[in-house]
Amino acid sequence: MTRLSEGFPRGRTALVCYLMGGDGDTAALLQAIDEAGADVIELGLPFSDPIADGPVLQAAATRALSNGATVKGVLALAGKLRLRAPVVAMGYMNPIERMGAHVFAKNLKDHGLSGAIVPDLPLEEASPLRDTLSDQGLDLVPLVAPTTPVERAKKIAKTARGFLYYVSVTGVTGARASLPDDLANRLAELRTISPVPVAVGFGIAKPEQAAALKGKADGIVVGTALVKTAHEGGPNAAAAFVRSLRSVL
Repeated sequence: MTRLSEGFPRGRTALVCYLMGGDGDTAALLQAIDEAGADVIELGLPFSDPIADGPVLQAAATRALSNGATVKGVLALAGKLRLRAPVVAMGYMNPIERMGAHVFAKNLKDHGLSGAIVPDLPLEEASPLRDTLSDQGLDLVPLVAPTTPVERAKKIAKTARGFLYYVSVTGVTGARASLPDDLANRLAELRTISPVPVAVGFGIAKPEQAAALKGKADGIVVGTALVKTAHEGGPNAAAAFVRSLRSVL
């Protein structure tokens, strides 16, 4: 068990909350969702070409970059806070490559983060970054897609640290009116092969969707809907939204 995997409480589905670093008052937003009950926090690292993200998160990244946000700056800001929930960075390989994997890992550790999620890093190329993070006591969280064959999913799960991230739908991030009919079955399969908690994201936007996944996954990830709420209403609105999700879990 690592600090990240320990963020998933026994006997309850965890709430994993995503915010884009540098978009709005990041410090106030992180503190607000932490106090409202987020079990794990994903901190988005702004990048100009976030290929896994839909229009809401792309706009958030653009705003952050326009405000002068940088990867190092976002991590440093997070390091100044004393949050209850473990924080995992979510970003892309281009900025990590530019910074250097060792420097990136050291920045994560020095600023109190627990690991990283890198959506554009395939299994076959993940070992160097996974080992570099592991040397610093950090986790690399891999992703499994609906199109991932069972045998490949087993290989991915075997490498998982912290938690395994299941992408519930094909395509980019964003709120969906409904979730796939076979989602519960796929989550059950993954939980039997994963040595770490399984969290499901991409598309979860409403308390009723979260409630429908209670007990079917070890955690649910809410990003787009939370970023939209935070942008429109600030920390108080973000906290209220998080509380509404936690209340059904």
